[in-house]
Amino acid sequence: MNRITTTLLAVAVCGFSAFSQNNGAITPDVLGKLKKMQGSAAADKALANALTATDINVLTRNAANPVAQNKFFSNYVKSEGITDQKSSGRCWLFTGLNVMRAKMIAKYGLGEFKFSQSYSFFYDQLEKSNLFLQGIIDNAKKPMDDKLVEWLFKNPLSDGGQFTGIADIISKYGVVPSDIMPETFASNNTSRMNMLISYKLRQFGLELREKAAKGAKKDEIQKRKVEMLGTVYHMLSLFLGTPPEKFTWTMTDKSGKPISTKEYTPKGFYEEYVANDLNNNYVMLMNDPTRPYNKVYEIDFDRHSYDGKNWTYLNLPMDSIKAIAIRSIKDSTMMYMSCDVGKFLDKNTGVLDSANYDYSSIMGTDFNMTKKERIVSFASMSSHAMTLMAVDLEKDGKPVKWEVENSWGSDYGYRGHLIMSDSWFDGYLFRLVAEKKYISQPTLDLLKQKATLLPPWDPMFAPEE
Repeated sequence: MNRITTTLLAVAVCGFSAFSQNNGAITPDVLGKLKKMQGSAAADKALANALTATDINVLTRNAANPVAQNKFFSNYVKSEGITDQKSSGRCWLFTGLNVMRAKMIAKYGLGEFKFSQSYSFFYDQLEKSNLFLQGIIDNAKKPMDDKLVEWLFKNPLSDGGQFTGIADIISKYGVVPSDIMPETFASNNTSRMNMLISYKLRQFGLELREKAAKGAKKDEIQKRKVEMLGTVYHMLSLFLGTPPEKFTWTMTDKSGKPISTKEYTPKGFYEEYVANDLNNNYVMLMNDPTRPYNKVYEIDFDRHSYDGKNWTYLNLPMDSIKAIAIRSIKDSTMMYMSCDVGKFLDKNTGVLDSANYDYSSIMGTDFNMTKKERIVSFASMSSHAMTLMAVDLEKDGKPVKWEVENSWGSDYGYRGHLIMSDSWFDGYLFRLVAEKKYISQPTLDLLKQKATLLPPWDPMFAPEE
């Protein structure tokens, strides 16, 4: 190739490169146009001065929001005591146990009562560790860059979860009262424990893959896995304490007067005081407008134990979900629900309402997306589980607002509760778990269809924290 040809080619390549980089880039010309678009009104200067020194939620807060002013609810389920998950992602566990304790308090006329979250959390973390290790074994022949293998190593352990964890763990291991296995620093602050155990699990996962690659027998690999779980069990015991096999508990009434004193096993305590088939008596409902309604979906690996059930849900429109929720509340039965709790939350009043803050007026642009648009653009997803306990109905039966029992302590929100306008409920509720008796037979019949299997990395199914 001669010099002239080489030079022309170089110019062409450089020119194309420059064009490629500038086409769509912010050039000085584009930047100049952006600056000319900006106004210089005194109002903008005042807003800029305010925003540099003040939280935008303070400036845009709607102090006259009627939802925040009216705390009356026409239908509610009474409970005793607010729980606090502290710096942990165990909202799913607190919510599930709170649903069960409300039934126990009402049935036996108890005062404040709480199940031990630490006890159930211990076995949750042990079972999730086994789920990861066995998942590595089952997929050992796949390459490291396989999507599922990659997902497993990215997510060896989490303190978040779903209602499936309640059903899997409690049905298998039972429950104990909170004073039998109380909270520890690590249960309230899970990050360090999670980091260390996750590190070991990844290390163990690589070892198991290496053994499989070298042709180790199945029994040898399983034996080594059990040894690995022994290490995890030891670490959990140091962080959370050792779960009791038997315990003595005294039941007391609201005045503190003893009713009975007995010795129990955790499974026996569950069978005597909860006695609910969590795997078969409940239906997991979802409102996901990105997928067809009245269809059943199953999320692969979205379970808390290897021998447990994947999270399987029925996708329903909001009107159907709300009708089920209203029937349950009217019958004094709380429900597990989850939502995108951070959107338009006024933490001082505990109100969730899109009318809480007027961002559009102060910014001069709208922030309007539909629920479907927010989901597909990753602007919204389920982030937190709480206990649905109240609804305020108009005379015609239409809901005005909803109330949940939260697990962020009694000082947060409205006495430990959050209040949701019905419009916010429509836009940001994603999951509801209800007993079958509150669901119509035609709706239950929809569960007979074969579920569509979705991958564990689907953005709609991150663990609730």
